[in-house]
Amino acid sequence: MRLEPIVVSLLDTDLYKFNMDQVIFHKHTDLSGEYYFKCRNEGVRFTQEMFDEINAQIDHLCTLTFSQDELDYLRAIRFIKGDYVEFLRLWHPIRDYVETALDPDGQMSIVVRGPLFSAMQFEIYLLEIVNEVYFRMQYDYDALLASAKARLDQKIDDFRSGKYTFRFAEFGCRRRLSREWEDVVVRRLTSETENCVGTSNVYLARKYNLTPIGTYAHEFVQMYQGIDSIPLAYTNHYALEDWYDEYRGDNGTALTDTVTTDLFLLDFNRAMVNNFTGVRHDSGDPYEWGEKMIAHYKKYGADPRSKQLLFSDSLDFDRAQALYEHFRDRTKVSFGIGTFCSNDTCEHALNIVIKLQTVNGRAVAKLSDAPGKAMCRDADYLEYLKRSVAFRLNREK
Repeated sequence: MRLEPIVVSLLDTDLYKFNMDQVIFHKHTDLSGEYYFKCRNEGVRFTQEMFDEINAQIDHLCTLTFSQDELDYLRAIRFIKGDYVEFLRLWHPIRDYVETALDPDGQMSIVVRGPLFSAMQFEIYLLEIVNEVYFRMQYDYDALLASAKARLDQKIDDFRSGKYTFRFAEFGCRRRLSREWEDVVVRRLTSETENCVGTSNVYLARKYNLTPIGTYAHEFVQMYQGIDSIPLAYTNHYALEDWYDEYRGDNGTALTDTVTTDLFLLDFNRAMVNNFTGVRHDSGDPYEWGEKMIAHYKKYGADPRSKQLLFSDSLDFDRAQALYEHFRDRTKVSFGIGTFCSNDTCEHALNIVIKLQTVNGRAVAKLSDAPGKAMCRDADYLEYLKRSVAFRLNREK
């Protein structure tokens, strides 16, 4: 069984990949990295047929280039710069950077190695490929599609009835059921409700004349751990400085939890509070986090009602509505909702990730505000990073 191409455009990725890549292109072209795939679900096995199809899809991905129309679209995004677009005219995914293997127990490994400005771009494309191949080959895809449609119908009815009143962006491309289904989801949520304000998927944003949404991910802060001259406990400081230098506040939602939110707040000083339009939550208790951020804004004399709290940690609509009602009178509340939009079916979604694990040969890690989300192949380095963070927190708080 061979599938149609899953990725048909290099725009079929999250906006933050271009945002981060532009900073790397301008400031850190000397960095190289390694990304590793992990499936967090228990009992998931990939068959040889799936593995062969995944490799065929990766082969196809690496034949793609940006069209002139796609480059013109990127150039029209106000904070994407012309020299970076010209680099993308030359760039394409290189197959030699991706290694795959399948063991006898059905455990699949994927490793991406290469210059960071190129290796980082593979993550979303590969997750899209793995997810769609698995669900098309493991299950009755038509039955999955029918259940997804019924659930989407109910979601839209609940917005129309007033059960849900919050606004959100669709963040679902990395774990979507399929390319065709995410297209349906984005089209219907944005045309049949007034609550979906855009999507992180650049291809679909262009197709439906929507706002592409996103700033940066954990890997952006992690990469500074691989730069010899930067102390580990100050990686957020340098990441924030580079981000502001690149975008001057025009692309300003800061992710707080790469090396814990408590450490982030030491670097989120008065200047950064004023320079960034808001912050994003991705781990830990969202209510505690929100209260902590509101208090931090007040500490520096900023009106929390002028700042955005963006929640994006494994949300469904009920949890989003509860958070909205709790915070809506004190701050701007928004949401990025992924798998619950793009892969809500009668079967459990895959919890798959591809994470940055080394930069310039050095281990890097994400700590987050939830210890279970930490992913690092070097246990000694992870403990060292934790001690470095704890030392600075104890010294400066």
